[in-house]
This record gives sequence, C-alpha cells and structure tokens, in this order.
Amino acid sequence: MGPVLAGALQLLALIAALALAYIPLGNHMAKVYSSDQHWRVEKWIYKGIGANPDAQMRWTAYLRGVLAFSAVGVLFLYLLQRLQGVLPGSLGFSSIDSDQAFNTAVSFVTNTNWQSYYGEQAMGHVVQTAGLAVQNFVSAAVGIAVAVALVRGFARSRTGELGNFWSDLVRGVVRILVPLAAVAAVVLVACGVIQNFSGIHEVGQFAGGHQQWNGGAVASQEAIKELGTNGGGYFNANSAHPFENPTPFSNLFEIFLILVIPFALTRTFGLMVGSVRQGYAILATMGTIWLGFTALMMWTEFAHHGPAFDLAGGAYEGKEVRFGVGASSIFATSTTLTSTGAVDSFHSSYTGLGGGIAMLGMMLGEIAPGGTGSGLYGMLVMAIIAVFIAGLMVGRTPEYLGKKIGTREIKLAACYILITPALVLVFTAAAMALPTPADSMTNSGAHGFSEILYAYTSASNNNGSAFAGLNADTQWFNSTLGLCMLLGRFVPMVFVLALAGSLAEQRPVPATAGTLRTEKPLFTGLLVGAILIITGLTYFPALALGPLAEGLAS
Repeated sequence: MGPVLAGALQLLALIAALALAYIPLGNHMAKVYSSDQHWRVEKWIYKGIGANPDAQMRWTAYLRGVLAFSAVGVLFLYLLQRLQGVLPGSLGFSSIDSDQAFNTAVSFVTNTNWQSYYGEQAMGHVVQTAGLAVQNFVSAAVGIAVAVALVRGFARSRTGELGNFWSDLVRGVVRILVPLAAVAAVVLVACGVIQNFSGIHEVGQFAGGHQQWNGGAVASQEAIKELGTNGGGYFNANSAHPFENPTPFSNLFEIFLILVIPFALTRTFGLMVGSVRQGYAILATMGTIWLGFTALMMWTEFAHHGPAFDLAGGAYEGKEVRFGVGASSIFATSTTLTSTGAVDSFHSSYTGLGGGIAMLGMMLGEIAPGGTGSGLYGMLVMAIIAVFIAGLMVGRTPEYLGKKIGTREIKLAACYILITPALVLVFTAAAMALPTPADSMTNSGAHGFSEILYAYTSASNNNGSAFAGLNADTQWFNSTLGLCMLLGRFVPMVFVLALAGSLAEQRPVPATAGTLRTEKPLFTGLLVGAILIITGLTYFPALALGPLAEGLAS
C-alpha cells in the first residue's frame, strides 16, 4: 500500500468515527446543559465552593465567575510550581523559575498548554497530576460553558439571563469530560501508553552509554489533553514520544479525541436553538475548512522535490516513521485548526507551504472545528459577521436565528475578531525589532521570521504548538507569550458574553421572505468565504514575509 493511499484511508476512517460519535455525543451534551437536575456529587461540589447552581446570571455575573475562577487557577498553579522542590513526588526536580512558572500557569489555565520547558526534566508527579492535568479538565469546561452561554443568548428572548457559570462548569467536568477521558485513558493504556508513578530509571542505549527515563500518569493526562483540546505533552517530544503515542492506531485515536467534542458541539447548538439544520450548517462550514486544509497539507508534504523525496515518498524530515506523512499531516492540520497544540511531528521541518498552512489554521481563529467551546463561539461570531455582510449586499437589517444584528452586536463581533490579530502582529513586530528576542532564533531569513510569527500566533490563539527552532525559555518570551495567552483567552470572552447578553434581551424577529436562510448551503459558502477573506486580508503581509516566501523559494 502506497503512503498516499494509506493517508487517505486513515482520513476516511477518522471521518467515519467522528460521524458515528456526532449524534449521541451532541445529544448528550445538549441534555447536560438543558437539565434542571443536579447529581449528588455535583451538589457536594456546589456546597464546597459556596455556589448556588440554580441562580441565573446576567452576562456580567457570568463573566465575573469565569475570570475569578481562572485567576484562582493561575495563582494555584503558579504556587504549586514554585513550591515543587519541597513537594513529595518531585522526582528530585527543583522549583520552577518565576517567569517560567508564570508562563506555564497562564498557559494551562487558558487552555493553551504552551511549554517552554522539557516535561520529563522539569515537572514532578504532583505538578503534572494535581496541577497541569486538573487544569486540562477545568480550562476545557470553561470554554464549553462560555459557548453554551452564547447559545442561550440566541435561544432565549426578553431576558439577560445566560444560565449559571458554576453549574455549567461542574457539569462539563463531571458529566462530559471525566467519563470520556476515563474511557479514552483505558484505550490508550491498551495501546501501550504508560500509566504509573514510577521514578527515574537509567537505561542503556543501543549505541552505548546510558539515558534516564521517568514514568508518570501519562495515559490519563494524554486523554484529557487531546479531548479538551489542551495540547502540551508529558514529555518534550509530545505526541511523537512512544510513551505518549506508541502506535499508528493510538495516533489516529488521539486525532479523533481532538476533534470529537468540537464537531459534536454543533449538534448541541442546533438542539438548543431548536433547529438541528442550523447546527448542520455550522458543521458543514467547519468540515469544509478542515477537509480543505488537510488535503492541502497532505499535498504539500507528499509533493516530490528531487530524488530524496521520490525515494522517501514525501517530506519525511521531522516526521515519525511509525505514522508516516499522511497521518502526520492529518495530525498537524487537526491540532492547528483546533486549540490543541499537541504535535506528533516537527512543524519547523514541514515544507515552507506546509508550515504556512499550519500557521493559517491558527490565524483563522481555530474555528474549524476549533477548541472545546472556543471553536463554536468563534464560529458563531463569524456567522454574525457573515450575515452582516449579506445584509449590506441586499440593503436590509441582518438577522441570525431570529435576532437582529444591530450596531451593538456588530461592534462586539468586530472587537472579537480584531483582538488576536492585534496581539500577534504587534508582538511579532516588537520581537523582530528588538535585538534580544531576535537572538533566540536558530534560523535566519524567512524561516526565522516564521518561528517568531508562529509562536505569537500559537499563544494569542491559545493553541500551544510550537514551530520549534526558537529558544522560547527566556524572560522576554515567557513574559510576552504569557501576556498574549491571557489577553487572547479572556478579552474575546468578554465580547462573547456581552454579545450573548445583548442577544438574550432581544425579542425574536419572525422570519420573512427577505430573511437570509442560514441553514442553507448558500450561507455555508458565504461563511467559508468570509472567514478566509477576513483572515487573508489581516495576515497576508506577515505570511508573505515568512512561509510564503520560503515556500516559493524552495
């Protein structure tokens, strides 16, 4: 079987698995966030944190809950790292430096999981499990909660109430993420992923000498890292490490975990707004972009550029021979079109155009299908932009799901789509202009520029993957990337929740002959076009200086 055919078959198998999970998981999540009943364990949690799960919140109160909970998470994780040297199970590792502890705490709380350290050489068992793994659960649940609040804004009318943040948070963890992650962890253990609390072992090497390896609760963390679109890795090699991702089946299963909740949330959206066809329209938009990017990535990486590429069957540099070019391309596209950041190959070694495709996937806002929750609310904001553009074309007030898109709504949507490009471009320009950050580049020219552009794109969009080749463990990058992760996560949430509150206060507008049918293929095409054009106009000059210049020169 040729490598191209193998890649195509893996893609078809992945699509089939996602299709099988779409309806049951989407239905389950809709029931979770529509139910009035509380489980006993949830009641214990509410009592422990002093929250009233039945109190309805306006968008300002909901936002305060999001920010307060996240701030406590940053502080707790920061202190846990700073105290690591005196904690049990530290494996002899010292406490984390202040700038790196800040960067890592912000990274995991914002669902980014950017790592400027070597996982197996820096973090002990307590920090990995009680700190990083816990944030993998709760940060993903926060993203879903904000998405559900926006969906309620469309579904409700003449009220500013969006539900209860604490209820949405706890239910997301207890009823969705923990059960799915438990099953996924068992599957990964069966595939050969390690799960233990062993110490450091010294092992011999084939070429002579010795090397140190440490174990850890890898399968459980790997499951939620992918399922919650967190990213990161227990080991520095991330999902290319055989302890994290040992077989081609485990590789495909991890891609499935990355995509399953973001895609299924479109079904949840359709059920909660009372129109499954609206959910299918959003699904079709996400699927079209994901398939298109995956096909382009596979084409660029399978393209032959001389005898070496002909013999290898594609661009094998930086890719695991266990997985091949096809599976690595699918993984790279899926991880950058979501907010995952896990990698099973070296993105810096991709072809110039391949690296550009990965970068562009993040620049879209990671909405195809995006992160857990963040992908859905990002796509819905883009849908509002698209109906506004359509309204300008025909000269009528735009409407979406029975809600008028007026001045307030379009201003909030515009602010949402502007914040991350501003962070990416301003900080990239500053890093290139200053001598100290530029010294961290291991490559010059277009590729070196791409390293820095990728880093700020990844941080600002809460992705967490790295182009590699950049020494990001410096005070400048730890501080500025941490700032980008904070602003890139929570400032957009402010606009999303304000938009949800504005929509929930409106009276529903009856559909007329002039209403744009947003469940039709025409709207899907309009939405895809709006996403690509807006992103292209925003980032094209920067992309032209980096991956496009490199790709055209090769």
